[in-house]
Amino acid sequence: MADFLGSVWWMIVSLGVLVTFHEFGHYWVARRCGVKVLRFSVGFGRPLWSRRNRNGTEFAIAAIPLGGYVKMLDEREVEVPAGERAVAFNNKSVWQRIAIVAAGPAANLVLCIVLLWAMFVIGRQDYSATIGRSAGMAAAAGLNAGDRILDVDGRAVATWAEASMALTTAAMDRQDARVRVVDTLDNTHTRVLPLSTLPAGFDERTVPVQAGLAWQFWLQPAQVESVTEGSAASGQLQRGDLILAIDGQRVESADQVVPLVQQLGERGGPGMIEVERAGQRLALELQPHKAPGEASKDRWLIGVGVVGQAPAYDARQQYGPLAALPAAVREAGRLASDSLGMMRRMLTGHASVKNISGPITIARVANASAERGVDWFLYFLALLSLSLCIINLLPIPILDGGHLLYYLIELVKGSPLSERAMAAGQYVGLALLAGLMGLAFYNDILGLVPR
Repeated sequence: MADFLGSVWWMIVSLGVLVTFHEFGHYWVARRCGVKVLRFSVGFGRPLWSRRNRNGTEFAIAAIPLGGYVKMLDEREVEVPAGERAVAFNNKSVWQRIAIVAAGPAANLVLCIVLLWAMFVIGRQDYSATIGRSAGMAAAAGLNAGDRILDVDGRAVATWAEASMALTTAAMDRQDARVRVVDTLDNTHTRVLPLSTLPAGFDERTVPVQAGLAWQFWLQPAQVESVTEGSAASGQLQRGDLILAIDGQRVESADQVVPLVQQLGERGGPGMIEVERAGQRLALELQPHKAPGEASKDRWLIGVGVVGQAPAYDARQQYGPLAALPAAVREAGRLASDSLGMMRRMLTGHASVKNISGPITIARVANASAERGVDWFLYFLALLSLSLCIINLLPIPILDGGHLLYYLIELVKGSPLSERAMAAGQYVGLALLAGLMGLAFYNDILGLVPR
């Protein structure tokens, strides 16, 4: 319950900050262009609070905190007195209208850079791209435990997340990755990871694992966190037990438990689970059971939740106030390139549409980021702000990008589009947005279903 409330709260805070900044961009440029703004609303629906300034603009906070809007004086929406026609939005030049519409996404881009700047000044803590265990494809390529990845295909990486993203990008493009590493003796090597050989339909979310890589910070002792009532482990294992071996195979880290239990289940029959409890080593016989509802593939469980104690961070990205600005600009450019690249790959079929997420995922990530600290929450806000900028610039009617498309057409043809053409575009935009939101909600809900 606490996680749910925390997720809802941090989502409201996140969207409130980003939407306010976005709409302020529209408002600020509109006022500079001489447009009369009727209302500046954060949220939709009935206003919970409102106040009017000397220019006649009503500032409001509404009941539904999932967006916002700036309402300008426009002859296409209301009857405008003759004395105010000059301050109506529709009577401004096409370049002024372009500036007003583009100001929202531009404000989100500026906010993204400011948030990244603040994050770098504070210092973002993370884990380095150090390999903890190598197997399969990675071991065959010459990558070893203790190697720290410096760059992938010439793209420098400072953390495990950046390395994972670079490897995932290469895998989605069906390309082998040139990985430059420094080993434990400070010698530098370049290895080729044959990611193009991954099978069709591979899970894009676990590319490093499928390549045989386990990051060093993953490799923590496997401690039992919970025991499911009525399961094979019930009455045998206890919370706090340290799992040492499964069916005679040594367990060095928490990430080994699931595959070893799977092997035990596939072998058939009971197996011995060795644990350390209160300083004593115990050997317990357990019979894995098949997970319910698994039709396509057998998945074996023993009924325990295992957690590895998170180690201390070993990487920190921090700059002084001046050096943080170009670093923030570079990071914003990298994030934008990754986002646009992912969109392109989804359109061409090289990436799954499962990567599209909605408000449920945003809420969960917002809560998780806030729990990790101010640095990570600033990073999350920056990424979300950049995403809003990019999405709003898509040439879909209803979005800012759709309006910009109308104005570009007006520049080319020398006159505005007809009301009928714009209305048709609005319906198309609504259909596209409804489909996109439906897919996002579907992916969100699917992500809540245990696998």
